[in-house]
Parts: sequence; structure tokens; C-alpha cells
Amino acid sequence: MTEKKYILSLDQGTTSSRAIVFDHGGQIVATAQQEFPQILPAPGLVEHDPEVIWSSQLAVAREALSRASLEAANIAALGVTNQRETTILWDRNTGRPVANAVVWQSRVSAPICDRLRADGLEETFRSKTGLVLDAYFSGTKIKHLLDTIDGLRERAERGDILFGTVDTWLIWRLTGGKQHVTDYSNASRTLLFDIHSLDWDEELLRLMDVPRAMLPEVYPSSEVYGQTDPRWFGAPIPIAGDAGDQQAATFGQACFASGSVKNTYGTGCFMLMNTGCKPIPSKNNLLTTIGWGLGGEVTYCLEGSVFIAGAVVQWLRDGLGIIEESADVEKLAATVPDSGGVYFVPALVGLGAPHWDAYARGTILGITRGTTAAHIARAALESMAYQTRDLVVAMQRDADIRLTELKVDGGASVNDLLMQFQADLLDVTVRRPTVAETTALGAAYLAGLAVGYWQDTADISRNWALQQEFQPAISPEQRDALCRRWHNAVGRSLDWEEK
Repeated sequence: MTEKKYILSLDQGTTSSRAIVFDHGGQIVATAQQEFPQILPAPGLVEHDPEVIWSSQLAVAREALSRASLEAANIAALGVTNQRETTILWDRNTGRPVANAVVWQSRVSAPICDRLRADGLEETFRSKTGLVLDAYFSGTKIKHLLDTIDGLRERAERGDILFGTVDTWLIWRLTGGKQHVTDYSNASRTLLFDIHSLDWDEELLRLMDVPRAMLPEVYPSSEVYGQTDPRWFGAPIPIAGDAGDQQAATFGQACFASGSVKNTYGTGCFMLMNTGCKPIPSKNNLLTTIGWGLGGEVTYCLEGSVFIAGAVVQWLRDGLGIIEESADVEKLAATVPDSGGVYFVPALVGLGAPHWDAYARGTILGITRGTTAAHIARAALESMAYQTRDLVVAMQRDADIRLTELKVDGGASVNDLLMQFQADLLDVTVRRPTVAETTALGAAYLAGLAVGYWQDTADISRNWALQQEFQPAISPEQRDALCRRWHNAVGRSLDWEEK
């Protein structure tokens, strides 16, 4: 390693593609970001154009290098992190997608899950994958595409059609079609991967009718998978890190000790607890998932997944038009002392953990003649904290560990009003690091470890630094009253859509 070397991290998210250059201290040298369109064919359905995912990600990678005045020769390695369960199928020979990407939020495959559940297969999937049978995950999305596009399954059986989550798609493109790979963390989100044997499971593939020939090779999260094609950056760069966004954020937060917890406030809200080298089965509707594979060992996590968090702010902006920019929401919400008794359950695409109700729909309750846009904005922000508290309660029951602090990151974590309300609801200290882009940072750390840029996780832990912490400041009686009303509101949103 020389002082001139840096790490390039590609962070492909649900609403934007981002690229960040990091230095050895884990500090941001340059960043570039580009939003891209959401395709919404029908209520509860969400798609992306895979070509736009690729072109936007390549563009911001080049832009970040340019802003840092760096070339490929200055980059020690490249790491990839991604929106996890989003499903892309493409033709191996032409490289062209056969359909739009089916986004993790999409409920299009909910009927497939209903049928599998009715056939008594929930426990079969859960015991092998650690996941619940839900349209959230990739496997049923693959099946939906194979079932509905004429001739596609036959082409897949011949090996002409490839499947990938977004990391796989990007690495395939970055390497000029040479590498069809993923890592343990992304594979563990497909409903097709046995998290105990670390391999695609033949029984699950048969139940889903998914040909193994279309699946990528699975590797640890920190390993040199290949080199970028020289045409993209002028010279090859080793691709050496790969992890799903939430696992990457957990790694970037240096949650290396068993029992440590982080929560990411992004498009969705995702809480992960490191449970060490053994998977803990959830009895409270959480997910058991792989955190990362590193140095010949696999780290497991318990996860709570909330589908709509920061995306509710986008809806306030684009759907209701009550703010012009997402950043305006805190200022608007701060113009009122509280939500005025308004509760907003943002089940815009159903509810994730701990409810797993694909048929729930959004509700705004407690509206009176005195309700203003500010009250609705505040209730929307508070919904992220309420949903997070529900995850914490379930996680503490599963792991039999009482949370003492919560590390936070993601776009909405910069919102002081929200972070204070989160501390109030949880009755624990909420800690925000100096580098909020921990998803990209985690991918950078995994890539850097693979090429010796950082020596070990202790090297990485020394980089974590506190930016601000928030202490709880309400009474237990206030907390209980707030949460009781929240659960009443959630109860009214459940099972709303007709099956």
C-alpha cells in the first residue's frame, strides 16, 4: 500500500446510484450520486430499468474518480454494495435484460408465497434459509418472471438466461461478462440458499422450479472476484468486496462483536444484530441471515426489515407535494411540537417485520380540523422510529440480549428530530458516526481487507468515530402511551387489500 492508494465503493441503492472514494482512515475523499426513475406498473408493484441501474452506477463511479482527481492506478480495490433482493434476469449471450428488474419492495409474487404457504412449506424454507415466505425475497420474483414470460424457463434451463441480484449484474457488467458471481450475504436473501451448508439448495430450487444453471457462483464477501474491464476506467481495478447493503452497513459500523446492533434509515429501515458464528432462529418474525464471509469464517445476523422508511419522505415530496426537497421535512415537522395525535402507518407496499403482511396498506389516523401538513410530516418521520422500536422488541426477545445502544446510519439518520424521538422511544442512547455513509464504507472495508489495504477488523474499528449521540428524554408513561396508540394504528392497516 502507498499513500496514493484509495478504495472505490459502488453503492447501488433503491432510489439512487452512488459512488464514494475512501481513504485509509475511512474518510470520504469524493462522492457522486444520481437518482433514477421508479417504475410503478400497479399498486404494490415496483420495477427498475436494469440498463439505467448500470449506466447510472458507471456514471457516478467515473464522476467520483474525477472529483477526487484520481485514475484507476490510484485505486487499490473496488467494493460493491447493493439493494439486495431486487431481481434481474438477462441473456448470457447478448447481455440484455429480459425484463425490468423486480424491486425488493414489489409484491408481485405475493400469490406465489400464498400458494407455497398453503402447501405447508413455510418451515422448509425457514429452516434452510432463515427467511419467511414473503414476496420481498428474490426466489419468488425469479419464479414469477419464469412463469409469465413465454419460453423463458426453457432458455434458463439451457443456460442462456442468468439471474443476479444487483451486485451480480454490476460485477458481470464491470468485468465485461467474465464473472457471474455473488457473495454469501446476497445469496442468503434469495429463498434458494442454505445458510448452513453455504450452497444453493436442490429441494428449494425444485419447489420454486428455478434452474440451477441460471444462478451465480457464491463466494465470501471479501475476495478478489475479478478485474474491471479496462474500457470502464482506463485500466483494470480489482473487484474485491461484495455485500448486500444492510450487511455492508453493519460491517461499516464496525459491529464485529456478537450482540452489537445498527439501524439504517434508508428507503427502508433495516436493523441487524451480529449473532456471531451461529445462526439464531427467530421466534418473533425476524430474519436469520448471513452478515458476511471473511477470512474463512461466516458471521450471522438477526435482521428486522421495514419496507418504507425514508421512502415515506419521498412520497410526501412527490405524492402529496407538501415539501419541495426531502431535506425540507425536518424543518416542516419542527414547526409543530408533536404530531397532534396523528399516526402514519407507511404500509405503502405492505408491512415487513414483524408483521409480514403483503396486504397491509398505508393509513393516516387521528386527523382533525386542526391537522396540518406539518403534523403529517412529523407523523411520517415518527413512523420510522415506531417501526424501529417494534424491531428492537422482537430482536431482544430472540437474542435474549437487552439493547444498550443503537448505532445509526443512512440518509434519514442526519435528522436530529428523528434521532431524538428514536432515543425517546427506545430508552437507549442513539449514536451517529462521523461517516454516515456506512453502507458504502462497509463495501470499501471488505474490498480493502481482501487486498491488504487494511490488515484486520481491529484496523477498521479504530476508524469509527462518534459524531453525535442522543439520550432518551421522555417518561415511561409517555413512551407507553405513544406506543399503545401506534399499535392501534398498525392494527387498522393490516390485511387491508383484498387477496
